[in-house]
Amino acid sequence: MSAIDPLVQANREFAQSFAGGLPGTPARKIAVVTCMDCRIDPVRALGVSVGDANVIRNAGGLIVEDTLRSLAISQRKLGTTAIMVIQHTRCGLSTYDDAEFRAELEAETGVAPPWGPSPFGAQEDNVRTAVEQLRTSALLPYTDDVRGFVFDVDTGLLTEVTQ
Repeated sequence: MSAIDPLVQANREFAQSFAGGLPGTPARKIAVVTCMDCRIDPVRALGVSVGDANVIRNAGGLIVEDTLRSLAISQRKLGTTAIMVIQHTRCGLSTYDDAEFRAELEAETGVAPPWGPSPFGAQEDNVRTAVEQLRTSALLPYTDDVRGFVFDVDTGLLTEVTQ
């Protein structure tokens, strides 16, 4: 049995009571960029419901090319005007060097990864960098309401990182 099979079964049960019919535009006009870490449940942690926000997840909650693409679509096509960046404590990206990881992948597969190395330093500095990248992006029309936070994976609390 595949690890995916129980998830498919859970979806069947979920679909029995699924209301559907929500618009594709986020009701709260917010986009959240956060890490893919399994310890973060942005819906529960932020008190939002399905349909309230666009949630964009990637390794580290970094502002990379695809994140900017998703945010540009979120703002320009789906009506969001605010961006919340959430990174977190004890992030796995702080446990290895991204350039070394790229080299390992290329050595093992013979294929150079299509992404560039992403430096990862002190958590608050990472969040400040992400917020600054968004506030200065020409691709985003709404950059006044961009704020950054660190989510504590042990307490569930957010701490705002100020510029």
